[in-house]
Amino acid sequence: MVFVVIFLFKGFSSFSIKQTIMTVSSIETILNSFRNKRIAVIGDIMLDKYIFGHVSRISPEYPVPVVDVTHEDHRLGGAANVALNTLSLGAETLLIGITGSDSNREILLELCSSHGLTTEGLICDSSRPTTSKTRILSQNHHITRVDVESKKVIDECIELKIFDFFNSVIDSIDAVILEDYNKGLLSTTLIQRIIASARKQGVPVLVDPKLQNFLAYKGCTVFKPNLSEMAASLGIVLHNNDREVEEACCLLQEKIQADNIIVTRSEKGMTIYNGTFTHIGATSLEVADVSGAGDTVIGVLALGVAAGIDFVTNAIIANLAAGTVCQEVGAVPVRPEKLIKASLAHLQ
Repeated sequence: MVFVVIFLFKGFSSFSIKQTIMTVSSIETILNSFRNKRIAVIGDIMLDKYIFGHVSRISPEYPVPVVDVTHEDHRLGGAANVALNTLSLGAETLLIGITGSDSNREILLELCSSHGLTTEGLICDSSRPTTSKTRILSQNHHITRVDVESKKVIDECIELKIFDFFNSVIDSIDAVILEDYNKGLLSTTLIQRIIASARKQGVPVLVDPKLQNFLAYKGCTVFKPNLSEMAASLGIVLHNNDREVEEACCLLQEKIQADNIIVTRSEKGMTIYNGTFTHIGATSLEVADVSGAGDTVIGVLALGVAAGIDFVTNAIIANLAAGTVCQEVGAVPVRPEKLIKASLAHLQ
């Protein structure tokens, strides 16, 4: 049972974890409700490579640091990290996207299999490389990043393969996440076809957008931009205060017509708009790396929508979950035990 205490003032409300999640058993009940859900994640899939080492000198060839490598790591990134988040919380997860026909695809497929993610929805497009991001770190501080990618929009043949696979599983899924990193997968026509098909089947669609095609997601269930993306898409200067954010949400809603808009606002937390406004303060957990925090938020939101959880409660849990992954270096999925621990800390 989740007990909610709501304080309203002129259509505006402000929440904290202490006001909403009243017992540890309540969040455990919510997490248990995620376990029988089936989520489809469609979006730009990436292979994250990490090279760890330490810097002890500057190169004599050019004034740049020399990193003495200690170890390397490969992780699932982009839409694949979103899928890991829903999978980590117990939901069956279908990952749908594209890779190249290269060695990085093989690494990515092996990683998916090792985590228990099925790979039937990973369409091979030999005209492009598998998107990869190589991060070089010294003592957990980023030195540089090397990207291998193509941003060209997928051709009609690949788009049809993606949509056909989605349609083949739509009857069995409880929610779909569209995870857009502007790497070419989510074309305007594919976005519109997926949303139309999902709405016809009564399947909620949650969107994590980027600037390109930002306004193509009309009619989605949940639209989750960050503050800078919303400002850029609306062509306005937006300061991070409640009044301006509320005004921007109203402007955005006129264009996007989503059931719910949730704006992530960095140190100011989140703002929800679904007819009324709710502001959720940021968590105060120690931050090591913000990579993947947005992936965690959209993943938890999708599970909560699929499970029928009150949206404000859902958003607070997503906010806490994002805080837990920011405590680690690199994009990592949320762990249920860390989420429960974080909830306990905020109840004290």
